[in-house]
Amino acid sequence: MSSGTSDIGEFIIENLPEHPADIVMLVAQKFGISRQKAHGHLLKQIKQGKVIKVGQTRASKYFLPTADNFQFSLNLQAKLQEDIVWTKYMKPMVKILPENVLGICQYGFTEILNNAIDHSTGKSVHCHLVLRDGKIEIIIKDDGIGIFHKIQKALHLETPREAILHLSKGKFTTDPKNHTGEGIFFSSRMFDSFCILSDNLFFTFSKGDWLLSQEHLEEMRKGTYISMEIDITSERTTREVFDEYANAERGFHKTIVAVALSADPTDPHVSRSQAKRLLVGLDRFRSVVLDFHDVHGVGPAFIDEIFRVFQNEHPHIEISCVRETPEIKEMIQRVHATT
Repeated sequence: MSSGTSDIGEFIIENLPEHPADIVMLVAQKFGISRQKAHGHLLKQIKQGKVIKVGQTRASKYFLPTADNFQFSLNLQAKLQEDIVWTKYMKPMVKILPENVLGICQYGFTEILNNAIDHSTGKSVHCHLVLRDGKIEIIIKDDGIGIFHKIQKALHLETPREAILHLSKGKFTTDPKNHTGEGIFFSSRMFDSFCILSDNLFFTFSKGDWLLSQEHLEEMRKGTYISMEIDITSERTTREVFDEYANAERGFHKTIVAVALSADPTDPHVSRSQAKRLLVGLDRFRSVVLDFHDVHGVGPAFIDEIFRVFQNEHPHIEISCVRETPEIKEMIQRVHATT
């Protein structure tokens, strides 16, 4: 069958969504041309920016820049650079988004991919972009050691659950010489929903609340799975989030800590050890907001360690509280009255 270049180009665009891996063979069969010539027509579409190529040689797949479901895998041992991966693969898919949402997607994707590259010790990373119901979701999954397990090992913690508390504070990293530890903190507050699944622990930050639960996915036997989702009509900006927690003089100076994470869900917050666990690393901030959501019982020792001992040792740190019960508020006021 003979046909012009424009007809073949239109055929490629129309059929690519259903044939991302075998479009060359399909074109060759449809128009009675060699695979080499069919590939040449595909290359023209790529050069014109109408098609995006992912992968190399036989593993190559092709997508339209307007695809609403786009995924690819990369070799983590191939000296990846997250900004180049963003520019080459992800940006063409989301360039139609509003500038503020595009900026958030770029920040989140590059920060989390960089974590996988530098910290996971894995062999591969899988990236998935989904656009549905007016929301964009970015998923990054590696096959490495697992984020909670790595922190547990670095800090000699009893359980991976304790790692979540330290991770949620911000400024924590297992490689302080090369990383600030800010990426997950800021990403989790830029997106509407931010989820981490690793070591059978599912950790979600959404609408100002952290949710921790036990989850098991067969395909997640090892590694780290991170999902970030935002409404494409969101008016939030990266600058807005940075300004809330950082400034030019002090840098990243403010954090919000979920107090509930400092103890097992079935245990009340009563001991100085629990308080000390909560306070680890908070001396690096100027402003600390303690969120008492889901904390229903505290003991005098726990409160005293925070609001008298720690505060006296770090008088330059401003400690405030949100969502505390009347009983907890009264206990804190009692400690303040004696200092």
